[in-house]
Amino acid sequence: MQQDNARNTILFIVITVAILIGYQMLVLQPQAERREAMLEAQGATPAEKAAEGTVLRPEGPVFTDRRTAQAAGPRVPIETPTLRGSLSLRGARVDDLFLTSYDETLDSDTPVELFRPQGTEHAYFAQFGWLGQNITGGVPGPNTDWTLTSGETLTPQTPVTLVWDNGAGLRFTRVISIDDQYMFSVADTVANLSADPVTLAPYGVVERQGVPEDLGRQFILHEGAIGVMGDRLKLEKYGDWVKEPRIDYASTGGWLGITDKYWLAAIIPDQTDAVDARLTVDEVGGANLHQVQVMSEEVTIQPGRQIVETQRLFAGAKRAEILRGYETSLGVPKFDLAIDWGMFWFLTRPIFLIVEFFYGLVGNFGVAILLLTVVIKLIMFPLANKSYESMSKMKMLQPKMEELKAKHKDDPAKFQQEMMGLYQKEKVNPLAGCLPILVQIPVFYALYKVLFVTIEMRHAPFFGWIRDLSSRDPTNIWNLFGLIPWDPGQTPLIGGLIGVSATGMGGFTLSLSVLAIVYGFTMWLQMAMNPPPPDPVQRRIFGLMPIVFTFIMAPFAAGLLIYWTWNNILSIIQQYFIMHRFKADNPIDNLLARFRKA
Repeated sequence: MQQDNARNTILFIVITVAILIGYQMLVLQPQAERREAMLEAQGATPAEKAAEGTVLRPEGPVFTDRRTAQAAGPRVPIETPTLRGSLSLRGARVDDLFLTSYDETLDSDTPVELFRPQGTEHAYFAQFGWLGQNITGGVPGPNTDWTLTSGETLTPQTPVTLVWDNGAGLRFTRVISIDDQYMFSVADTVANLSADPVTLAPYGVVERQGVPEDLGRQFILHEGAIGVMGDRLKLEKYGDWVKEPRIDYASTGGWLGITDKYWLAAIIPDQTDAVDARLTVDEVGGANLHQVQVMSEEVTIQPGRQIVETQRLFAGAKRAEILRGYETSLGVPKFDLAIDWGMFWFLTRPIFLIVEFFYGLVGNFGVAILLLTVVIKLIMFPLANKSYESMSKMKMLQPKMEELKAKHKDDPAKFQQEMMGLYQKEKVNPLAGCLPILVQIPVFYALYKVLFVTIEMRHAPFFGWIRDLSSRDPTNIWNLFGLIPWDPGQTPLIGGLIGVSATGMGGFTLSLSVLAIVYGFTMWLQMAMNPPPPDPVQRRIFGLMPIVFTFIMAPFAAGLLIYWTWNNILSIIQQYFIMHRFKADNPIDNLLARFRKA
């Protein structure tokens, strides 16, 4: 029975290792076949020319820099507590935007770029316009030159007013406003001064001209098209989007846009409007133009009348509290699903909410993770107690087990029968030791996902050298944890094995950090407190597990290692007191006894 239990435990550990490594291997795989066409197209340069419908068609292989692109036409500055940039009066495009609350890297003061103008490499922007059949004089579109009539800078306190007259009786007045976060509001007033009725439909577009190489490569992370249409979440990764270059949706209200790991640009129509939405990919001038289009229902304007249509654009960071705020204040459905909570969202979201709650109390996400661990341990305290009691009894039974093994060494069936009888007599459950670990795996995954996808964890410090809980511990044993001014990751041949993985969230390397070593020690001590397997081979395998797991866990996020190490420490404390109560032999008492003798 005990041999079966040991084999089951080894099988469980192997499966656990496979789960941990599997995600990482899949994350790091280039998925070259799916993205080859898209990546080859990223050398193309968008350059402005006449548009067909709502698409800006780039042409030619020559890029321009941001400053030159900005100078191509008049602009209106954008200044808010969270955004800085400008909008172009050509098409009234929001195409120059930086997120001032976030830096590109931990050690830089360069704000994150969200949008970039037409004409630059990987141009990315949002625009609004109108569609209509046989409209004399036309309707405003991507290349319409609007006139600024009110406001000099777009701020939360000062909206701007743009006007365009088609010269044939239609006058368009656009008021663009913005709040103190990331929500633009575009209110179009259309006055029909002609003698005939006209039928028009408003639209909004988010367009990305070529996908940067660092996007769309994460297996466990969604990047690409995202939205809620018909009250259902719609997702299309860049690779799948290219394979299906046109996807249509119909909905009442909703939202649709393009998401990166932490950032989102989404069109939000009036939530009472029936809308037709579309995802398209066009290869133009060597670039894949990924476009999200949302068109509201047609409206007929009688002569001498006018209408007002309002659309919105979210362009900013996917911060959970901000998204939830827009759900409440503007009625944007399921807006916090813009964060990739994953298929186990029913675990990931509650874990995040608990961490967020504790952060509100202590002001440190690392401490919040420690408090989360305590809560989880308290919830599982009765289960863990029973488990550790069984393991303590099993350790006390080791001498009797050895006697039975020696007595029935030539009769395995008899040994199994006697061993089961001994377990029943002493009321020991040999499988109880696995239960706390099994319960921990879903929590481990949920916290892993939270650290990986939530912007709240990005660049969140703990204490000391841990300045970013979402990235791996930057210390490295190979340069004596920073005492030697040498970056082992840049060393030829072995640098790839020692250096930081591309994602910062896993992938086997030979690197060892302070957190990884402390984690490995706590795992060894916890396993040393468990009853050893009777088989010598299995015992050696168990002895190697802490070393193997130390290297496996080393590339993971610091926040995850903090959680697992603290969880091990709490488990060791709980197990020690139970073993002490049962007077079971344990390595902590043995170590203390050696110090007393010394």
